[in-house]
Amino acid sequence: MRKSESLSSIDEAMYLNEDEEEGELGNNADENNACSSTSSSISGGTPRFGNESRPESLRQTSLWPQSYRRSIDTYSQFGSPGFTSMSPALSYMGASQLSIQPRQRKSSESLSSLSSSFLQNKGPNKDRSANEVRYEEPQEFFYHEISEYGHAFPRQCSTTQGILNGINVMCGVGILSTPYALKEGGWIGLIFFVMVAIISLYTGILLRHCLDSQDGLETYPDIGQAAFGTWGRVTISIFLYMELYAACVEFLILEGDNLSAVFPNVNLRLIGFDLTGQKLFIIMTAIFVLPTVWLRDLSLLSYVSALGVLSSVLVVLCVSWIGVVDEIGFHWSGRPLNFSSLPLSLGLYAFCYSGHSVFPNIYSSLKKPSQFPLVLLMSFLVCTILYGSMAVMGFMMFGEETQSQITLNLPQHFTASKVAIWCTIINPFTKYALSITPVALSMEELLVSQTYAFKSFGISCCLRTILVLSTVLVAILLPFFGYVMAFVGSLLSICLCMIFPASCFLKLMSLKATAIQKFLCILIVLVGFLFCITGTYSSIARMIQSY
Repeated sequence: MRKSESLSSIDEAMYLNEDEEEGELGNNADENNACSSTSSSISGGTPRFGNESRPESLRQTSLWPQSYRRSIDTYSQFGSPGFTSMSPALSYMGASQLSIQPRQRKSSESLSSLSSSFLQNKGPNKDRSANEVRYEEPQEFFYHEISEYGHAFPRQCSTTQGILNGINVMCGVGILSTPYALKEGGWIGLIFFVMVAIISLYTGILLRHCLDSQDGLETYPDIGQAAFGTWGRVTISIFLYMELYAACVEFLILEGDNLSAVFPNVNLRLIGFDLTGQKLFIIMTAIFVLPTVWLRDLSLLSYVSALGVLSSVLVVLCVSWIGVVDEIGFHWSGRPLNFSSLPLSLGLYAFCYSGHSVFPNIYSSLKKPSQFPLVLLMSFLVCTILYGSMAVMGFMMFGEETQSQITLNLPQHFTASKVAIWCTIINPFTKYALSITPVALSMEELLVSQTYAFKSFGISCCLRTILVLSTVLVAILLPFFGYVMAFVGSLLSICLCMIFPASCFLKLMSLKATAIQKFLCILIVLVGFLFCITGTYSSIARMIQSY
């Protein structure tokens, strides 16, 4: 292979395939072609994700993270194609990179750790552009499963399934903080709430155009690679994984707050430390979810977590029941606009609409890709109705006393309150493992010497345990649900929902985009930076003041 001495060190470090693998790939070319033909016939046409459909430059090497697509697809609970309970295909997608996979094509010599990647000067072919997306040569095991369970990523999701997937991605714990966001931003702040929703919807559609701009693009990191090279891919991936990690921290804080409210007198003295209230329940929650993080097959969790949509709807109904039937009542209060706290409110709103990490996967799975704008529109419409109704009802019920989680305001002697609180408590137990697994898989790709990786389940468990412990530590040190959510929304979600999609679209579609599209994208980037800077500063300042 011809070497390129101009490639930066980060490019060199991210290449996962070595030169020794090329001979093995060549010897199995005929077999791969046969597998690709099989998958094509199963999916009913030329596969979008098949090896045959990619240019030669996209098949030779692969960049971190390669586990992203498989791990993020576990969020597609409503009709994820080919995913049946406990099926080998789903088990593979949900499994750790450290598991033993039969008929794996990579030899131990061709796999190296991150440190050796930095030390060795292994560059790509000179003819390859730094902005081309490199893919791992499809594994024989993976295509073996295709013959029985369908194409790896076929387009078999209906429009309705796509809408349910979109709702399930966005409709999460953020709904609990919308009344608090309204309190912080004021009634006029609802205009910004709608504006964030519209911008996020538009940038979600922009991601579709970015995916179609080049052959072989499948995920959000792929778009970053195509637009800005390796740095674009790595930056977007880091932001995506940080957001998932932060969601796990939020789950623990939520459990600590709500369980300590339900059981206010529980305490424990351990090795000279007094564990009371929130801290105790954060640790207990982590202990309970830890075994689910070790699971190789996340199929059961993915199906159960799909009930999160129903849980969110049920919480909204319970709050409305308490306001109307239980005679808490609705009272007009609050400022028209609270300008000093508006950036904090914007961060909370942005967190609610952060589903862009999964939108490319939803688009790729649709039977009719042309229906993707409709899928997003309906998903955003349903979520906006749920968020908006919860915000208005919750704030009108409790006014300036509204807390960062509306469940903390609900009178516990009402049956509807108990239902809402326990729905809120149970839901994160299924979501935690699904959120932390993509982070764990990405770290296993980088930090574990893969020569021994596929033989050691213990290494995977240790790494995942450390990840869980780190989320516990962060949750205990920063036990501020609303402020942490505003920080994540301002720093991470706004970048992923506004700045990155618009920037990638401008880069990839500069020759085809209309003047209006370019103007809107530039405006979105500028507005996104403004929201990001002010919201991040405001949330950090609030956390410092709380100490």
